[in-house]
Amino acid sequence: MKKWILLLIIVLGASFFFFGTKKGNVIQHTALTYVMPINYINEAGLTVSNRIKLPKGYTRTTTEVNSFASYLQDYILKPFGAPVINYDGNPYIYQSGHVGILEIPVPSNGLQQCADALMRIRAEYLWDNNRKGEIGFNFTSGHYCNWSKYAEGYRPKVNGNKVTFKKRAAANYTKQNFYKYLNLIYTYSGTQSLFDELPPVNAISKLQIGDMLIKPGSPGHVIMIVDIAENRDGNRLFIFAQGNTPAQSVHIIKNPNDTSISPWFELEMNGFLEIPTYYFNDSQFMRFK
Repeated sequence: MKKWILLLIIVLGASFFFFGTKKGNVIQHTALTYVMPINYINEAGLTVSNRIKLPKGYTRTTTEVNSFASYLQDYILKPFGAPVINYDGNPYIYQSGHVGILEIPVPSNGLQQCADALMRIRAEYLWDNNRKGEIGFNFTSGHYCNWSKYAEGYRPKVNGNKVTFKKRAAANYTKQNFYKYLNLIYTYSGTQSLFDELPPVNAISKLQIGDMLIKPGSPGHVIMIVDIAENRDGNRLFIFAQGNTPAQSVHIIKNPNDTSISPWFELEMNGFLEIPTYYFNDSQFMRFK
């Protein structure tokens, strides 16, 4: 085959990949995040709602005191410009897809991946609001594992999809033991268990702060709504945070597909949604019980 024909095939193939596929578009738009302007950002803001400014004509969702939504809007952020850090202590190779880092430690054991990080946020919210009896998650097998029984000393014995719980340890209700419980959850729960366990939200108008967009599987992915704004016409915009795999800092993501409103996102129920380095083919949202 002549060299020019081979070169033409390579060029056409690359063009089709980058311009004719969803994955190619994600690569293009991820590359644009390195140079895209950062809009609607208050660099001095140290909470989610203070860091993200509102587009003209929009009002931020008002939340109830001590609600999960309020907890997320008021979540403390690291100073602007803080990098995403992997579980091994090294900076993540890609640093242009976020506008804020949530003040959540990344354990060095590597277990706190995308779904795990959001389950941790939910569990810590319940802990901090004296609702410890509500802390519990399903394993991927479908078996429910709650903090109360773990604190009493009950431990699971996992044999494939069969799980039994027996008292094997002394009662321990400390925060240190709580994080051991979460490590157990990280090991046996994930995007699939959340998708199977939680109720869906089937309308954009019904979405709340704290709802999650989940792609179940291995690997799957999940992102969480951490703020919402709405205008007089009822149009809604959303801010998302995510953990990732490998385990890394939980961060607020940019909108690589619409730089004019980034980091806000417009949503279409059951539609395509692109985020830095990833995309969801359909938007299925779930809500913690």
